[in-house]
Amino acid sequence: MAPVTNIADLRDIARRRIPRAMFEYAQRGSYDERTLAANYAELDALRLRQRVMVDVSKRNVATTFLGQDVTIPVGIAPTGLTGLFHADGEILGARAAQAFGVPFTLSTMSICSIEDVAGAVDKPFWFQLYVMRDRAFTQSLVERARAAGCPVLVLTLDLAAHGQRHRDIKNGLSVPPRLTLANALDIATKPGWALNVLRGQRRSFGNLQGWMPAGKNLNAMAQWVAQQFDPSLSWKDVAWIRSLWPGKLVLKGILDPEDARIAADHGADAIVVSNHGGRQLDSAPASISVLPEIASAVGSRTEILLDGGIRTGQDVLKALALGARGCLIGRSWLYGLAAGGQGGVTQVLEILRKELDTSMALAGLTDVRSVTPAALHTPRRV
Repeated sequence: MAPVTNIADLRDIARRRIPRAMFEYAQRGSYDERTLAANYAELDALRLRQRVMVDVSKRNVATTFLGQDVTIPVGIAPTGLTGLFHADGEILGARAAQAFGVPFTLSTMSICSIEDVAGAVDKPFWFQLYVMRDRAFTQSLVERARAAGCPVLVLTLDLAAHGQRHRDIKNGLSVPPRLTLANALDIATKPGWALNVLRGQRRSFGNLQGWMPAGKNLNAMAQWVAQQFDPSLSWKDVAWIRSLWPGKLVLKGILDPEDARIAADHGADAIVVSNHGGRQLDSAPASISVLPEIASAVGSRTEILLDGGIRTGQDVLKALALGARGCLIGRSWLYGLAAGGQGGVTQVLEILRKELDTSMALAGLTDVRSVTPAALHTPRRV
C-alpha cells in the first residue's frame, strides 16, 4: 500500500472501508453543493507569500483556545453519527485529540453518549448542543454536560430547519432511514466495517436514550429528531442557554458580521465562522470569504474559530492570516477515523501539524499567534 502523505489519502482509504451511504454522509453537502464547493475553492484561491532569508529555526505552532493550551490551532468539530464510521468512534476521537493536545467536541447527535465518552477519557471534552423543541430535553443535555465536567459548550445556531442533502436521501439516510437494495448490497461488501460497528457500545443516538417515544427503535428516534428542530429559535434562546451554562460558551454557525456582533453582545466567549460544512443553506458564502469582515466587526470582543473546507496545514495558516485564532475540522477527522480508528485520527492531526509547521518556515513565519494578513500574497494592480 502506498504511504499516507496527506488527508486526501486517508479519505481514499475511508471510501474503500465504509459503506457508500456513510462516506457520502460525510463527503457531500446540501442541494447543489455550491457552498460546499466554495469552501474548498476560495481557500484554494488564496496564496501564501513565500519569504526567504528569514531565521525560522525556532517555530511555534501552539496557541490557546478559550484559555486552554492547544498544540496546534486546530480542534475536532462535532459530527453526528460518528460511532457508525468506526465502533466507539467518539471515544476514539476524544482519546486521539486529548493525547495530541487539542480539543474534541462531542455532538448532540453522537452515537456514544456524553457519559460514555466521559467514562472513557481522562480529560474534559467540549460538548455541542442543539436547542430542541423540547426545552426540558435541551436543559437536561446542558446539565449532563456540566456533570461530565465539560468546560465548553458549543451552541449550534444554523439548524432551525434541515437543509436537504440529496445524496443522503438517495442512499437511504433519510428521516426515517430507508433500506434500499443498493445500500444493502454495498454493506454486504464491507463485512469488516459491519463487524467493527457491531462491536461498539452503541449503534443509535446515545444522548437521546430516555427521551425517545415508546419503542425506541432507529426509525422512531429519527422521526423524533426530525420533529425537534425548532424554527422559532431566537437570540432569546441563546440568552436562556447562557443563563444555564457557567462555563465557556461558543456560538457556531455565524456567517454575517451583524450576527457576530449580536453573538458578542450575548456573551459568547468564541464564535465559529461556519456554514455547517456546506450542509445547510446552499449558495451561502464560503466561511473563509466572510472571515475578514467578521473579524473586523467583533475585534477582540470574542475569539474566532473557523470551519469549512479545512484539509491542509496551509488552509489553517490562511485562516489565521484572515483573523481566526484557529480552525475546527469535521470531514478530515472522520476520514482518519474511518481509515484507521484512533490512530487514523492521530495521523490527521500529525499531518496538519507538519504541513502547518513547514508552511510557516517557507513563508518566513515563526509563531502562529502572530500571523497577520501580511502572510498572504496580494497581487498589485497596475
